[in-house]
Amino acid sequence: MAVKGKIKKGEYFDSVTLMQAAKKAGVLAGVEDCAIVMATDENKSILESAGLFLDGFASAGETDVLIAVKASTPKAAEDALAGAESLLKKSFVQAAGSARGAAAPAAATLEGAIKNLPGANLALISVAGRYAASAAREALDNGLNVMLFSDNVPLEAEIELKKLAHEKGLLVMGPDCGTAIINGAPLGFANVVNRGNVGIVAASGTGLQEASCLISNEGAGISQAIGTGGRDLKEAVGGITFLDAMKALAEDGNTKVLLLISKPPHPAVRRKIISAAAEIKKPVVAIFLGAEDSGLEEAGIFSASTLEEAALKAAALSSYHARETETASGLAHEAARFAMVFKGVTSRLEKQKSETARLAFDEARKLSPGQKYLRGLMSGGTFAYEAQLLLAPLIGQVHSNAPLSPKLKLADSLRAEKNSVVDFGEDEFTVGRPHPMIDYSLRNRRIIAEAKDPSVAVLLLDVVLGWGANLRPAEELVPAITEAFSAARSAGRGLCIVASVTGTEADPQRRSSVAFALEKAGTIIMPSNASASLLAGHIIKLAGAGK
Repeated sequence: MAVKGKIKKGEYFDSVTLMQAAKKAGVLAGVEDCAIVMATDENKSILESAGLFLDGFASAGETDVLIAVKASTPKAAEDALAGAESLLKKSFVQAAGSARGAAAPAAATLEGAIKNLPGANLALISVAGRYAASAAREALDNGLNVMLFSDNVPLEAEIELKKLAHEKGLLVMGPDCGTAIINGAPLGFANVVNRGNVGIVAASGTGLQEASCLISNEGAGISQAIGTGGRDLKEAVGGITFLDAMKALAEDGNTKVLLLISKPPHPAVRRKIISAAAEIKKPVVAIFLGAEDSGLEEAGIFSASTLEEAALKAAALSSYHARETETASGLAHEAARFAMVFKGVTSRLEKQKSETARLAFDEARKLSPGQKYLRGLMSGGTFAYEAQLLLAPLIGQVHSNAPLSPKLKLADSLRAEKNSVVDFGEDEFTVGRPHPMIDYSLRNRRIIAEAKDPSVAVLLLDVVLGWGANLRPAEELVPAITEAFSAARSAGRGLCIVASVTGTEADPQRRSSVAFALEKAGTIIMPSNASASLLAGHIIKLAGAGK
């Protein structure tokens, strides 16, 4: 086996172009692995763990491109290296040609874009973080709401932008807002869902995706889904966008039910949200994942312990057509009436719990002595967070690169410790490379590597569909899953792979097709991230108890 590489000095390419070129080079004759990435410290570490790091790469800077190829012979590696360079050049030429041949005139400035599209009321900004705040301010000054997809925007700039937007009666969604659905249009990483009467406010991109898909798959629909960015609920920001979005949905005639989603807000911000929700004359469902003593029920707000439960409750309320003239607190305290509304949700989750216990017992029996650990390999940050919350009571401490407790932080995010859940969407993995919802290559390597560990019993995965995400998830995941099962079987071990698929039938990937392909490959598909996490936890609990 030979490894060859090259540094291309000062030749910046966007991460998706690099990913596409690496995929094409990876199927050239004799190639076992290929990576084309910007030379960030994080990417150098990833190359090293994959056996693709060469001595000369250490001196490369962040504006350089690293090309590394592992092939069966030195000649195959040299040929693949030349092929990779050619593919990069071809991708650049094609992109330039596409831009010149675009049907709509391209605008070089926001002013030009406004002229091209008069009447627009929202700007989606995705530029480097150091330029994002200036672009967002210009949009606000032109009367546009802002979805700020960019991250690495200073906190002080976020506060200034959101205060300005509030004064102008506009919204700033973000920074680092990955998902929204506005007037039926999916923005960023978002799914194709039914239009309906449930309005969502979420400080969580994948949480918004999970809830909107589950609601839509229940036959209900979404009026608006507004992302805020994760920092909005910090004390310094004060929940400006979250509160303004709640107010907008409370006043929206097409919204009959509100669903609020976040990780635990700062206590002062949480009090503001609860106070505002209690005044809304529509039923409100809220989930503050992992928050203790949230005070929701006392304020007449319907609470939930998982994203799945929250979505199912919102869908049930949607179909109930609650009257707007009633206050939220009045609704919540009519216990008998709303026990009936949620009866189907409660019985369904109880049935699912029983089925999960039976399935866990069957799966645990397939494991060999010594297989006792779980490895969660997640692309969604909220999914990684929710998984840890649900796993901890079942299996104890769960290590992570984004842990619930600092003492459980992995020393190396690419080396699991005992029970671990890794969020591949963390900044350490996305600097200079596409988000893991787009590029499966890094997670696929970990799927295979973890399956070869004799102590691993269960792999937990999330698969997120929709616009912006990988358009061929099954094609890319199934080979890795197949190799993982093969590695375990060859060593005389069992292996459980449990996954959830967040999406709808209207998504370009089509949820049922992806789920069918993964099931055919041996994966257990559960209806939500919560149910997948609980199944995985119960299997590990049984394995640790000697089945």
